[in-house]
Amino acid sequence: MATDPLPPSVTEPDGSAVVRVLSYNIRSMRDDRDALARVVGACEPDLVLIQEAPRFFRWRKKAAWLAAHSDLVVLGGGATAAGPMLLCSLRATVERTEDVLLPRTPGLHQRGFATAVVRIGDARLGVLSCHLSLQGEERYAQAGLLLDQLKRMDVPHAIAGGDLNDRPDGRSFRLLADSLQDCWAMAPWGGEYTSVPENPHQRIDAIFATAGVEVLGCGVPELPEADVRAATDHLPVLAALRVPGVR
Repeated sequence: MATDPLPPSVTEPDGSAVVRVLSYNIRSMRDDRDALARVVGACEPDLVLIQEAPRFFRWRKKAAWLAAHSDLVVLGGGATAAGPMLLCSLRATVERTEDVLLPRTPGLHQRGFATAVVRIGDARLGVLSCHLSLQGEERYAQAGLLLDQLKRMDVPHAIAGGDLNDRPDGRSFRLLADSLQDCWAMAPWGGEYTSVPENPHQRIDAIFATAGVEVLGCGVPELPEADVRAATDHLPVLAALRVPGVR
């Protein structure tokens, strides 16, 4: 497993872009938000796929605080996507955003996707953040809806990620990995397990990419232990991906 630093963000002479993507469940910023901002900022991401973004009182203000203190901007999502949210760096030019609410099972939480289409250099890609259900049948259906949503976005390349509430041997995780590249499995780097920070023992958070995206490395970055424990109840997943340019 690679331990060298992930490649930095860069636009290649051929128009392709190395993009750093972070997926992170932030538990509604109920923990140490200064530690959270330090973790996000230290990863130097171009795109951040958030789960459990603030959804209630002054949620937009809280999202704006995290973005500002991480040198990022809010791209979309939040309460309007039932929790998933997207942040981005100024490298990204935004074409469009869409928040998608999923069919709700009575008695269970509302779930949704935060989606966007962006350009970085000559690379054009779809981005989707998700937080799948705790209930197995609903989770499997949502994984299928995720794949359908990527197709509807009609983009040459796409990245999806989030808190799957499922392990790699689970049915929903396998459904996604059968159609998309599981970035950690393709190029493992850093740590594997994302839950829980004080005793990582399971991989329930992941980043996926469509065919044609080159995975340069993906995993849990090595960061100050005090910050990752204080920030939230998940560990972050960071990937470096080379996305081909389209002219």
